[in-house]
Amino acid sequence: MHIKRVFLVSSLIAALLLLSAPQARADAVTEWNMRACETVVAGQLPPPAANRTMAIVQTAVYDAVKTAVAQGSTAGASLDAAIAAVNHVALSKLVPTQQEALEAAYAAALSTVPDGDAKTRGIALGEQAAVATLALRADDDALAPETWRPVTKPGVYMPTALPAGLQWPQRKPWLMARADQFRPSPPPALSSATWARDYNEIKSIGARNSTRRNEEQTQIARFWEAVEPAIYAQIVRSVAEAPGRDVVGNARLYSAVYQAIDDALIAVFDAKHHYGFWRPITAIRNGDIDGNNATERDASWLPFIDTPMHPEYPCAHCIIAATVGTVLKADLGPQPTPLLRSTSSKAPGVVRTWTSIDDFVAEVANARIYDGVHYRNSTEVGAAMGAKIGALAVARYPPSR
Repeated sequence: MHIKRVFLVSSLIAALLLLSAPQARADAVTEWNMRACETVVAGQLPPPAANRTMAIVQTAVYDAVKTAVAQGSTAGASLDAAIAAVNHVALSKLVPTQQEALEAAYAAALSTVPDGDAKTRGIALGEQAAVATLALRADDDALAPETWRPVTKPGVYMPTALPAGLQWPQRKPWLMARADQFRPSPPPALSSATWARDYNEIKSIGARNSTRRNEEQTQIARFWEAVEPAIYAQIVRSVAEAPGRDVVGNARLYSAVYQAIDDALIAVFDAKHHYGFWRPITAIRNGDIDGNNATERDASWLPFIDTPMHPEYPCAHCIIAATVGTVLKADLGPQPTPLLRSTSSKAPGVVRTWTSIDDFVAEVANARIYDGVHYRNSTEVGAAMGAKIGALAVARYPPSR
């Protein structure tokens, strides 16, 4: 266990170092986005809470930037000071265990801003934006007591780990009207050809000891086992650092992306906990009771990665990837897609790149099948949901041309 923990910490550090490695000079919005990613990882926030934090921070950043620009040169607020102040206040509240590191990062950022009225105004503006956004989301029920009741019979043992995202269907969305706005139709019937197709595909290619999964597919599977916000943040950064970008456009982009990601998780956990569909490890070890003659049981089957602690349908990684992809496509418009790149805490030293947003989204879907944790139909349904939520973000935050 100690060795496993050391490897995990080392992997996270390697990924964050790659994330912070110098490329094109990032603006303050992008630089602080990277620091926010590092903060939620260091604070050990679970993925749903980490992405909620990122949404709150990036929304406040955009509000501060918009206000500063609207006030114009007469107010003269420093954008860099405002962005630093937003992150400092919001992250201190949401990830209090990282206060010391945040204070150091804040002091370093402010040291690069000349003293004077512009700096003072920027700090005040940023603090106000952070406080206002925190107040706006204080009642979104993310911290409401969970009341999950395990399905069992008196006296019968069942695994005792709590599923993830139990409170998320009760949360107040940013963009959607309600959590179940895009709830999909039920998963395929166990008697269907679609179920048999998906069952046999993942049984073969997603098994821990699969001989069908090739070396690149295995690398892709391992890469997308990561769940920290940084893996998607780097892809957004690839666009934010493209030539011709400005701080206002990037603040808008990050706000749209993270509000959409947070809503995507609300929507996907609503569907997951509504349907409670079984994971491959459960289904394949019970292939003789699903009533489908085309699904043969494997009593000792294991997935390539450990199965996440929540129901299978639909795919969460897929809804996030499609959400991000939809927002990025709209932001780029007719412009060529820059080279997209990312690293993963689960694949130290590996840098994956894509020349197409569609290729990146498709890779994420395939990865979850190679991982042995999601059926193909679930990846397709998740991606379709993500595209709808991404479209809401684009409508709320239309790119300027």
